[in-house]
Amino acid sequence: MSEVKIAHEELKELVIKKLTEGSLVERHAEVVAEVLIHADLRGVSSHGVLRTEHYVKRLTEGGLNPEPSFKVKETGPCSAVFDGDNGMGHVIAKEAMEKAIEMAEEKGIGMVSVINSSHCGALSYFVQQAAESKLIGMAMTHTDNIVVPFGGAKPYFGTNPIAYGFPAKKHKPVILDMATSNVAFGKILHSREQGKEIPSDWGVDSEGQPTTDPNNVSYLLPFAGPKGYGLGMVVDIMSGILTGSAFGPSIAKMYGDYDKKRQLGHFVCAINPAMFTDIQAFLQSMDQMIDEIHEVEPAKGFKRVLVPGEPEQLKEEIGLKEGVSLPKSIHDYLTN
Repeated sequence: MSEVKIAHEELKELVIKKLTEGSLVERHAEVVAEVLIHADLRGVSSHGVLRTEHYVKRLTEGGLNPEPSFKVKETGPCSAVFDGDNGMGHVIAKEAMEKAIEMAEEKGIGMVSVINSSHCGALSYFVQQAAESKLIGMAMTHTDNIVVPFGGAKPYFGTNPIAYGFPAKKHKPVILDMATSNVAFGKILHSREQGKEIPSDWGVDSEGQPTTDPNNVSYLLPFAGPKGYGLGMVVDIMSGILTGSAFGPSIAKMYGDYDKKRQLGHFVCAINPAMFTDIQAFLQSMDQMIDEIHEVEPAKGFKRVLVPGEPEQLKEEIGLKEGVSLPKSIHDYLTN
């Protein structure tokens, strides 16, 4: 499939235009575009601007609130509940993390549960918010069920991603952002767009059999068998049961019922290292760890050992200079 390269600034304006045409208020459209392009620049196209058409469909059919009224209720010295009023999850998660950061800077830790939200995109964006404030960030969210539990034949949990961000002094933050499935379903969608086969351990068909055709994928598999399955359960407890939101198969589907609010839950946390150790020593030790990992002798076929998030950061540096590559079909949608 042919691709088009476009400068990230131009791409942002195209996404904002589409979202505002779909009735989203401009200030929220700007945040959504920023989070989507953050993902594309980092090479995580599954969570990038290809999602724009889906969001516009939900906005126009009533499944998203185009101008929500957010409410924040502090429930303790370091905790709060953020009600997103069924708006765009990207904006909700960003503002919830801002609240967590505010509490962490003042009291050492900030924990915010989010209710009445929607798909929030790449979690790396939100933990990076914390890391850029020299705080440790954590974020997680549940998704509709598509992952077969270890030992099961039908799905129960979603891809249920989790992310952490750790600041350093001279180096960029260490960012771990991963689905608890082998891959996020967005990667299946991206492969469909590109017309490419997928590895056989990404997904299974409706009969539970592995497939390399992304068009035949019905369910996904947890990473590392019981380990990914267990961590996926943890994420659903923290994002669903803890927040009083739906969980497991009760979570509203992302694709289908576009006129219904999904009412998703998220959980974000910011931790101030200065409450536990000398902040400068922490940051310097992070640099030392990164430097020492870089010095580890690489295995055959590898040029260098990298830390989590670094491959994406290197792609981002290139994308900021050279532009973002999009499938022509996505570019055509955004420009028409």
